Order: sequence, then structure tokens, then C-alpha cells
Amino acid sequence: MSQILIVTGDAGESYEALYAVHRFREEDWRVTVAAPSVRRLHLVMHDFEPGWDTYVERPGYGLEADLSFDQVDVGNYDAILILGGRAPEYLRNNRRLLDIVREFDVQQKWIFAICHGIQVLAAASLTKGKRITCYEHVRFEAEQAGGTFVDQQAVRDGRIVTGQTWQSHPEFYREIFACLAWACPANSVTVGMRQTSM
Repeated sequence: MSQILIVTGDAGESYEALYAVHRFREEDWRVTVAAPSVRRLHLVMHDFEPGWDTYVERPGYGLEADLSFDQVDVGNYDAILILGGRAPEYLRNNRRLLDIVREFDVQQKWIFAICHGIQVLAAASLTKGKRITCYEHVRFEAEQAGGTFVDQQAVRDGRIVTGQTWQSHPEFYREIFACLAWACPANSVTVGMRQTSM
């Protein structure tokens, strides 16, 4: 059974978390949720309200973390998914997590990130020279770390697939499972559903 490591923490986006867990289980993948510590995580919901210039945050569903970052063995997994919400703003400072993400890259495994999850990839220096997408208000960080922002719901560059927000789930997961099912060439780029060779 293929295995996915899903990364989040307190203030992670609850819809992104539950959707990811259920979607991978639906495809018969073994799902492991990793966080700074093993316990029930406090997730949140980000949404928009009329009259606000940015999103609002409300309490969301909880989720059990299966492993701490210190317990992760990259060799046990086929892919990693970094979720959004507010969690990445502090998870990007976790050196063990950055080492984990870099090791997925070294082992040439799939790396997925959605919404604010790009903050972790940027901190791990994995956006450099890559075409990526993310929530528009963290675009600056990805670009400062050498990425090229593409205003599409989902973008793939090599073994990295990124999505903008939870509203991108259809495009994001369609791209992910197309790559996992048919082993997309690692040297091609997909923007939306259009693929080109590099």
C-alpha cells in the first residue's frame, strides 16, 4: 500500500486536512499525519466576510497527529503533502520539518503543497527555479525564495505539485492522482491541466 505523509499543526486549515485524509484513503493510500507533537490538533476554518480585506478565522474540526516530526522516516513514504491554514507560518521555522521536506526532494519523491503550505517549501529552498502557485498573499515569499508564481488553481513542476487554496481541491487532486497513477515525467510542467516538456 502506498503511503502519504500529511503535514499540519495547530491552526492548520481543517477542510484541507480532512479532505486530504479522506481523498487519499479513498484511493487506498495509507495516511500518516505528522505534526510537532503527537496529540489532537486544533484546526481552523478560513473564509471571507463582506467588508474584510483578508480572511477570517474560526475554530474547525480537530485531527489526531499520528507522528511527531522527530519520528518521521522519509524512507517509509512515497509522497509528502504540506497543508495550509496558519500553521505553516510557524512550521516553516521547524528545522526537523525542513530537513524532512529536503530529504523527500533528495530521494526524488513527490512533494505536494497547498495554500500557505508553500511557506514551508520556500523556507526549505525548494521553490527556487520552480513554477508554483499558492494563496495570493504568500506569493511574495515564494517569489523571494526564487519561485515563479503562476495564477492557476494547480501547477506542477517536476515532482512538486502546488495548489492555491481549498477552492482548488478539484484541480489540485486531479493533478496529484494523475501523476501518482501514471508517473508523470519529472521534467515536465503542468499548469492547470496543460502539460509541456521542459
